[in-house]
Amino acid sequence: MEHIDTWIEQYERSHQHPLNRACHKVGIPAIALSIAMAPVLLAKPRWWRVPAALFAGGWALQFLGHAIEGKPPEFLRDRRFLFVGLRWWLRDL
Repeated sequence: MEHIDTWIEQYERSHQHPLNRACHKVGIPAIALSIAMAPVLLAKPRWWRVPAALFAGGWALQFLGHAIEGKPPEFLRDRRFLFVGLRWWLRDL
């Protein structure tokens, strides 16, 4: 397995356009938050719209960013990049 820094560098190269980066800076935490909210739905099933909107909106921003960048998402080649994106986002906090 490659070192995580190598993966982040590859991810970084696919996210150079400022608008793509901005879309990812908002979209990635929206997706992560939606997944983290899933257990809340067991207690509050009527709240499903909140995580669903975060999840769908986050992914829409991801794909919009890649359309602007003109490059496909890295996870289409290797699904492990789904987690690299979150690590990339956390790096800049």
